[in-house]
Amino acid sequence: MKKIMYLNACKALVLIPVFSVLACNSEPEKKQATPVKEIAKAQTGSWGDQGDGTYINPILNADYPDSDIEQVGDTYYMITSKQHMSPGMPILESKDMVNWTNVGHVFDSLSWAPEYNWDRMNGYSFGTWAGDLAYHEGTWYCYQIDYQHGLMVATAKDIKGPWSKPIMMLPKSEVLDDPAVFWDEDTHKAYVIINTAGKQKEASNTIEGNENRIYEMSWDGTKILDEGKLVYTGMGAEAAKIYKIDGTWYIFLAQWTMGDMSTKPGVKNPKNDRKQIVLRSKESIYGPYEVKTVLEKGTVFNNRSASQGALMQAPDKSWWYMHQLIQNDDIPFQGRPQCLEPVTWVDGWPIIGVDEDNDGIGEPVKTYKKPIDGYPVTAPRTDDDFSSPKLGFQWEWNHNPRNTHWSLTKRPGWLRLKASKVLPNEKGYGPNINEWTNKDGSGSDFWRANNALSQRIMGITTGTAVAKFDVSGMKPHQLAGFVRYGGVFNLLGVEVDEHGKKHLFYMDPMGEKTLGPEITVNDLYIRTSNSSNQAIYEYSFDGKNFKRFGPTFTIAFGKWTGDRLGFFSWNEKEDAGYIDVDWFTYDYDGPKAANQ
Repeated sequence: MKKIMYLNACKALVLIPVFSVLACNSEPEKKQATPVKEIAKAQTGSWGDQGDGTYINPILNADYPDSDIEQVGDTYYMITSKQHMSPGMPILESKDMVNWTNVGHVFDSLSWAPEYNWDRMNGYSFGTWAGDLAYHEGTWYCYQIDYQHGLMVATAKDIKGPWSKPIMMLPKSEVLDDPAVFWDEDTHKAYVIINTAGKQKEASNTIEGNENRIYEMSWDGTKILDEGKLVYTGMGAEAAKIYKIDGTWYIFLAQWTMGDMSTKPGVKNPKNDRKQIVLRSKESIYGPYEVKTVLEKGTVFNNRSASQGALMQAPDKSWWYMHQLIQNDDIPFQGRPQCLEPVTWVDGWPIIGVDEDNDGIGEPVKTYKKPIDGYPVTAPRTDDDFSSPKLGFQWEWNHNPRNTHWSLTKRPGWLRLKASKVLPNEKGYGPNINEWTNKDGSGSDFWRANNALSQRIMGITTGTAVAKFDVSGMKPHQLAGFVRYGGVFNLLGVEVDEHGKKHLFYMDPMGEKTLGPEITVNDLYIRTSNSSNQAIYEYSFDGKNFKRFGPTFTIAFGKWTGDRLGFFSWNEKEDAGYIDVDWFTYDYDGPKAANQ
């Protein structure tokens, strides 16, 4: 649960090198060993655990936004949002706050609304937003607000599931986003704070910005008991977390400071900053509150603002804060990563990071000593030989998948992706005009092709991913292969024409295709590499000799998503054809567990 805490008041395009892969086996049904780059010891890189007792921020340099963290025993558990991706609300765990691994998802599917289904794919940008993870009296709780549907909670006895279907608690007409809960053992009352924005705002509240309200909940955390009470209004104020420390109430909030009023909150502008503020009251959870800014963007991450996260304690009683970097930078193409900051307490206020300009406000650190020693370097899994009958936790579908059209058991050791007919390009299918404009390729078939499977890129320096495909099961009018997508998509794969001939093709973000050579073999290897935000595709028929195809392209953050790596398969005319994926490997400039 959100526990009462006790204060420890301390003061205070150039191509990148790629790894070699093994030659393919000439017998297509015999499983080839995955060409995993053997790591005799854990790998380190330009971010995360450095293997010497220090870390470099971001410690989780991938698209894991909107974190919340709950500690139970000696383990820290994190949830992060992922909008329309399915399964939803990833769960990670760590023993030292620095090294995190995937252990599951809260929502097996986004089951509460039809727009997230494979036959609609109409929920882009919505789904799971910033949530709150809590453990109370032997039960796990995950609260979140779907902008289109309202406040919900799911529960579980084990963090790894199974989780209940979501229970709806408040309608979307009353709330916007970012719930956070607290059980007060002193009064035996439970609370949730929510950004209600302007949905309940009365004319008497002349303060510009979002309203944040506290509601009383039932002790079992599943029902709202009152109409809520307004406790704070501020520009873009959201992402609250409630703590009670030594009898004092603290509410952490993210809020915009507008240095240039010509742009709105969230728009890229170096003069604007999303800061972390703290409300403090010695009287009541309802206030009155004092307000202080405790974290601003500083100098180490260019113009990326730092806010929205969770407070933690180490076994030595030192305090730490995990937070995201947001997207107000030139090339945040990996998405919104997580940073870890030391916290010191001065006069009863937390200072997050280090006060580099001596103004009483903390700024993020780039490197620091790890909070807890003794645990190995690790990271979320990436590589996969598809030998398990269940998908690895690193993978997520673009909307809920069509489960009849994919399999890990039809051909053991391979991922099979059957092709469905692409959804119609009309209202009710694919992206809505009010979410994305059609000037960025939103009308292209990829956004309405179900069963696209992908995982996050890691870091912003270099990376190389390789996958082996068997294309022998493809049928006329089918397109399938490798995709990179986030703000934009870029595809390299195989297209089968009406006569059954296969050709390599590249597709750009606007849906324009460039045809390549005819494919007359069954095995195809596709490799993609990036140096910063510039990426390329290569292909091979033997897994050893690769040829470049397509242009150098720019990967980008957009639609609230960082760049991703994965697979696609669709058919322009009918449900017909499939591809098999033998393995996927990913090498990048960052931490990786030994022999992953």
